[in-house]
Amino acid sequence: MNPLLTRLQPYPFERLRALTKDVRPNPDLAPISLGIGEPKHPTPEFLKLALTSSLDGLAAYPATAGLPAMRRACAGWIERRYGVTLDADTEILPVNGSREALFSLAQTVIDPSRDRERGGPVIVCPNPFYQIYEGAAYLSGATPVFANSDPARNFAADWSQIDDETWSRTQLLFVCSPGNPTGAVVPMEEWEQLFALSDRHGFVIASDECYSEIYFRDEPPLGALQAARRLGRGLERLVVLTSLSKRSNVPGLRSGFVAGDPALLKAFLLYRTYHGSAMSTTVQQASITAWDDEAHVVENREMYRRKFAQVTPVLAEVMDVALPDASFYLWAKVPEAVCSGSDTAFTRELLAQYNVAVLPGSYLAREAHGINPGAGRVRMALVAGVDECLEAAHRIAAFIRAHTAS
Repeated sequence: MNPLLTRLQPYPFERLRALTKDVRPNPDLAPISLGIGEPKHPTPEFLKLALTSSLDGLAAYPATAGLPAMRRACAGWIERRYGVTLDADTEILPVNGSREALFSLAQTVIDPSRDRERGGPVIVCPNPFYQIYEGAAYLSGATPVFANSDPARNFAADWSQIDDETWSRTQLLFVCSPGNPTGAVVPMEEWEQLFALSDRHGFVIASDECYSEIYFRDEPPLGALQAARRLGRGLERLVVLTSLSKRSNVPGLRSGFVAGDPALLKAFLLYRTYHGSAMSTTVQQASITAWDDEAHVVENREMYRRKFAQVTPVLAEVMDVALPDASFYLWAKVPEAVCSGSDTAFTRELLAQYNVAVLPGSYLAREAHGINPGAGRVRMALVAGVDECLEAAHRIAAFIRAHTAS
């Protein structure tokens, strides 16, 4: 058995189940889950029709590189969204959702034989983080190193925590913008810093941008490709990963793409040719329809905007929480007067008394530089309908008020 598997940590939802297995939720209240970030808005009917109209594609093996029309649709969306023109043949690669691509990208990029005498290769990640980053690091033979988020700077990762010796061993940097769980968007000055570090040390930057279309300001979130172009930089050692799951409410479709450095994508295509991860042409045909349409994305975004506009003020009255830049999460601080500020105790007691499930922030982070930056916070995924999310918010507010009044 691969010994690297023993390095993998329990997934957050596995830990949540263990935490709450002996909790008896209040039977007088219907259960509401804010724990899992799975879109609950309805899948657009035209996408369902596009999928069922393309079932003939099941009769043929798909090409790993994807259909030319699929790559063109992805490139067209990048140009409309970010004003960046890409070569659809060499700078776009369809993938089965960003999750598997994030994981397999590390297997392509990391050279485990390098820097052995200095401790081996490093993958740098924000902290808290999407758990796939850590697993990808371990199973590629690298060590994950974490840069903690800073609440005083809109939860931006403090990259200065990574010293030069570690940067010199870094082969891959995962960036998540908008962030999970914080919703923070990486600004231009931070991209400039990261590009300079990449140019100096030669590591690859992988920007995970799957939440880019759920935002609350007038200006859409800045993307890595967009930042590179504005800074007059090429695409060397830079790839962006995105998917339809959140944008189009099709998490079960498993469809996304990787864009960027053609040399990297050539190597990634080679890896994927043997990895056996070609996207079904049926899924590709439906995906083309999704990438070509923006009306359903605007409608989806407006639903989130209305929901967050109603829910956030209710919670802000009783806890430290604010409207994020983007994503569908609230990253809330547990009041010290409630469960002594413990995110795990808060999660258990809230479920027991008010039948609302949230995710402890400490499960989304690792202790680094002396702290766990997720400790004392909870992530709330506002993915259900507005009425259900509002009901959850009122229950949470009542729970906190009951504790602070006692």
